[in-house]
Amino acid sequence: MPFLFHRPMHRRGFIESAALGCTFAALAGCRSSTSTPRDAHGPSLRLALLSDTHIPGDRINGHRGFNPWENLRRIVPEVLQAKPEGVILNGDAARLEGLPGDYAELLQLLAPVAAEAPVYIGLGNHDDRKNFGQALTAPSGLRQAVKEKHVLVIEHTVIRIVVLDSLQFVNKAPGLLGKEQRSWLAGFLSTHRDRPVALFVHHTLDDNDGDLLDAPRLFELLRHHHHVKAIFYGHSHVWSRTRREGIHMVNLPAVGYNFRDLDPLGWVDARFHDTGVDLTLRAFAGNVADHGKTHPILWAS
Repeated sequence: MPFLFHRPMHRRGFIESAALGCTFAALAGCRSSTSTPRDAHGPSLRLALLSDTHIPGDRINGHRGFNPWENLRRIVPEVLQAKPEGVILNGDAARLEGLPGDYAELLQLLAPVAAEAPVYIGLGNHDDRKNFGQALTAPSGLRQAVKEKHVLVIEHTVIRIVVLDSLQFVNKAPGLLGKEQRSWLAGFLSTHRDRPVALFVHHTLDDNDGDLLDAPRLFELLRHHHHVKAIFYGHSHVWSRTRREGIHMVNLPAVGYNFRDLDPLGWVDARFHDTGVDLTLRAFAGNVADHGKTHPILWAS
């Protein structure tokens, strides 16, 4: 379910459907910023990109010596300081099985961010759709009509973002978009060609048993839609930028823990503009060699 809170935001119409509402009474005082970041490219959209937070309900559950709860608590002030216009958490928000306590802790940790900017969450294989839905209120106007999937579209003048749902089974590695979601995406992309599109999906798109099982069908679909410029994904806990069939592929680092010492823990400060996106790694643990480095990506014409 690719959302956390839902409230209308009015920034000169730049974000037409990025909205947050307060799930808990403690968040009832949500407010929006009136500033719109700009850079040398002109209008832009600044987003904080997170993935694989793996928040546990008991606050001490971890992996490889890392404490995911403490890691997210640590970066919240950094995200606030960056003043993004929105936050995307690209799946595996919960520790392992998407338990109710996991989401309760997640909500509490993200409450300061949600008071300032929209927060959207896509589902990963360690999330539970039912528990997630019970913990959060449903948004109005952003969910797309895809049966048994939760798909979100975020509109902006320089970019259109589609958060897809690749959850197949809880706590099992493989992911699946499914025929209905792929059909919806094909129809949506056919009728929305006026600006670049970035897709967000939790699962990796290789040919391993734990990847997105219908990734080949996704790329076959995208061959007809050259306005799709990038795919952002997580799942592997790796930070990388590559290209596949002309599409930029961005593997987001994990917040919760890494699988290898050579990979960073962190989040990505992203500024989208009409010709591409600038990605700045904010690493706080693991391999921090690239912390603060900005990687510009230009859309292919």
